[in-house]
Amino acid sequence: MRSTWKLVWPPLVAVLFFVGIWQLSVMVFDIPAYQLPSPADIARESKNNASGIWEHTAATLRLTLIGFPVGTGIGLLTALLLHLLPWVKRAIYPLLILSQNVPSIALAPLLIIWFGFGLLPKIILITLVCFFPVAVAAMGGLAQSDRVMMNYMKMAGAGKWQIFTRLELPGSLPSLFSGLKISATYAVMGAVVAEWIGADKGIGYYMLLQKSSYRADRMFVAIAIIVLLSLVLFALIALLERWLVRWKPRKDA
Repeated sequence: MRSTWKLVWPPLVAVLFFVGIWQLSVMVFDIPAYQLPSPADIARESKNNASGIWEHTAATLRLTLIGFPVGTGIGLLTALLLHLLPWVKRAIYPLLILSQNVPSIALAPLLIIWFGFGLLPKIILITLVCFFPVAVAAMGGLAQSDRVMMNYMKMAGAGKWQIFTRLELPGSLPSLFSGLKISATYAVMGAVVAEWIGADKGIGYYMLLQKSSYRADRMFVAIAIIVLLSLVLFALIALLERWLVRWKPRKDA
């Protein structure tokens, strides 16, 4: 408990300090609310409009919880395939890197043309955002297996499958979870961008509506919800890592 508090209090104090400076600046310089609302205005708006924004939050959460497992699953399968078949890795890996040079939002119009305005193009967009960090992290973890232990297992007569399941795959879990935590934060962003390309509800759709009416306070409420969803998803992945990778010694900050 004490070690957890030692990790939490520095960013908490930094956030409170930033919010205090923000509130003070808006009051001192008399900044109009449509340009930069104060934290108090944003908190008041979130309270008054809680029931209205919950429907949009639930839609974005649903989209994220569908797209994130699909994207990370494809990323993990890609990593396993490229690790087990080195010649495929030599052929495909450069293309994977090149694919990340294309902004996801630039592909959105094409996805609409090909798949319409339904759920499928949104899931594909989230998958494109999520799969790459998982694939790269998992491949890195699989490639960094303990060579001494691997040679020992080979001398003991272990086959490729035994080496993979008992050494390489367990040893890659810390790297894999690093990729999962990055993808968890990207997944919410991907869901919001996917809602921009065509949706009738969701945080992304809500932001477009508020932009049209110059409601900066509601835009900040939406941003706060995006951050909160990302942090919750990140924390859940971190807890799962803590449970599954119990054998790895933790470094105390």
